[in-house]
Amino acid sequence: MSILPFSRAASRTVAWLSIFVGCALYSWGATVVLPAPVKVGGENGHYHVYVSNEGAGDISIIDSKTHDVVRTIIAGKRPRGLRVSPDGQLLYVATSASPRTEPGAKNERAAPNAVVDRSADGIAVLDLVTGKRVKQIQVGPDPAEFTLSRDGLRLIVANANSAEVSVWDVATEKQLATARLSAEPISVQLHPTRDEVYITCGKPGAIFVLNPESGRQIAKVELGGRPRTLVFSADGTRAYVPLEETPEIAVIDLNTHAVVKTVKVPAPVSPAGAAISGDGREVYVTTGREGNGVAVIDAETGKIVERVATGMRPCGVALTPDGSLLFTANAESNDVSVISVKSRKEVARVPVGKAPWGVAIGPIIVP
Repeated sequence: MSILPFSRAASRTVAWLSIFVGCALYSWGATVVLPAPVKVGGENGHYHVYVSNEGAGDISIIDSKTHDVVRTIIAGKRPRGLRVSPDGQLLYVATSASPRTEPGAKNERAAPNAVVDRSADGIAVLDLVTGKRVKQIQVGPDPAEFTLSRDGLRLIVANANSAEVSVWDVATEKQLATARLSAEPISVQLHPTRDEVYITCGKPGAIFVLNPESGRQIAKVELGGRPRTLVFSADGTRAYVPLEETPEIAVIDLNTHAVVKTVKVPAPVSPAGAAISGDGREVYVTTGREGNGVAVIDAETGKIVERVATGMRPCGVALTPDGSLLFTANAESNDVSVISVKSRKEVARVPVGKAPWGVAIGPIIVP
């Protein structure tokens, strides 16, 4: 199973045509049952691609077949990490009141006179059927990224300003657990089969492995190099971690929690986002502001087999569940690159909002 909205196994086996529980509308004392939203797409590579525009405060929704932006939804201030709910009908988005800065910069140094309204911090919940923001869950200061528990009932959040991870009940919006980390926690990834959550911390450069319910520390992997995110191998035995400052990809044995290999990415690059093919044979890493592309890495040999050009400063990246297309959020050119995995070429460039940051992919919801 995957922490992404649809596991690789599910994407191959589910027909992607399902009807959810109907909703009732009360009018003049009568109950009228409306048709339930229908989840479609996937059989022929048709999905919705969700892109968080950090500088615009909104989400661009891209049709994966036409490459058109079909809707834009207001999310809140500085949206970054985002996840689709297990049923595909909600989008959770991390929003932050902290001023947008360059990686590694201190917020107060970048904007010493800024007035920070912490009410803007939280996880925005967007209804993908109506296209509206329905609520904001307060989850502590400066949430960067997060993940959902497998059942979708809990949020596990990296609080960048307080150097913590916090666990929240989605329904009650109450905090269930918290744990101290090192500085600049960024990415939060749930292991595909184990009760382990992995959090990357930029300073001094480490990965914390915690129990996703209690926050108890299981292991800590020292890396340096400012790790940005990580992806798991198909069998869940290894993790691939882009190191922005080194620049290289660290390969971690998840049974021993030790680094077993590093893959050097030739400069000038700043490795940032990562995705992995469904069969686990290839790892795709965005190369940041200097690289302006995606490095394709053979997972077995650790060698870079291709470099694909993208827009400027690609950050987040996501692979469609059928494994055919990659989408990268290009922060400085304000667009999204669409890459054919088969041809290893950019096939489209989609303009979106200012400073796109993260990418998530889900089914198409038809009201």
